[in-house]
Amino acid sequence: MSLGLLTLHLHLAGCTSLKEKRRRLKPLLHRLHREFNISVAEVDYQDSWQEAVIACALISNDNGHTQRCLHDVIRWIEKSWPDVTLLDDRLEIV
Repeated sequence: MSLGLLTLHLHLAGCTSLKEKRRRLKPLLHRLHREFNISVAEVDYQDSWQEAVIACALISNDNGHTQRCLHDVIRWIEKSWPDVTLLDDRLEIV
């Protein structure tokens, strides 16, 4: 069994309120869950207007699959969400 945890530090330029941040972040979290069948949640910087840390978790029976899938998440965000800047990412496989 393999547990993968991907932590992404995001910058959402132009957000001027927490309401606007939620409006931009919620569709991203929903699409990540739907596209990759992963669990995803905002885990830090909830009170910051332009920054967010989201965590993506995946359980699989194959380490390689877990790693590939979570790396695909990073590439997908960079390609599909141009208004979101990825500041940092950290991948842990247990």
